[in-house]
Amino acid sequence: MRKILISGASSGIGLQIAYKELQLGNQLSIGIRNIDSIKGTKIDPKRWEEGQLIVNRYDALDENTAKEWVRKTENRFGGFDTLINCSGVLSRVPFLYQEDQKKEILQTMHINFFSVWELCKLSWKNLSESNNGRIITLVSMSGKRSKGDLAAYSSSKFALMGLCQTIRNKGWNENIRVTAICPSWVNTKMSNKVDSINKYEMSQPKDIADICSMLLQLPKQSVPFEVCVNCNLEI
Repeated sequence: MRKILISGASSGIGLQIAYKELQLGNQLSIGIRNIDSIKGTKIDPKRWEEGQLIVNRYDALDENTAKEWVRKTENRFGGFDTLINCSGVLSRVPFLYQEDQKKEILQTMHINFFSVWELCKLSWKNLSESNNGRIITLVSMSGKRSKGDLAAYSSSKFALMGLCQTIRNKGWNENIRVTAICPSWVNTKMSNKVDSINKYEMSQPKDIADICSMLLQLPKQSVPFEVCVNCNLEI
């Protein structure tokens, strides 16, 4: 059984990952902005055994909520061995941005990049002491190549991929294994306005949850660093 922190678990990919891991009997501590948002959903704590799921308020723009989340999880679970980073935001700010878009650029970098760095750092002691730590981060194919003119979003994801590579290096001798999952289009709210591909032809959140589950069951000597998930052909 794993003890898992998951950010961004109130919807989309994060919610499906949380549901999958609960079904497998793991203990979860989820961090979400609006605690009430999961009431009545399949990860409502009332649907699960007492103590299996704890819900914490987490705002990627507020470091104090991250510190409190980690502290509460340590107290309730006696530590944890896995961190899954699903929080993220889409920005359409282009390269030739307007002056009033600077704030959005910085906010996108903070949510998609720096907050993940922060959460990994805060979790490091627990992951290292477990001697079988795992970090899975939802990066995106936009962290490997840039299509179109989503400069703010692509820049944040390229930075995140670089961070994942560095964390992998840092954690190797502490038996922490890192995986960056890089999907293209996934059928979530983030892709609602995409009309170049049918929603049913996109990867589905459940597919990503199944991949995460497989990764967590692999022995540490066989964990891939990078998993690219393509719903369409890229050349």
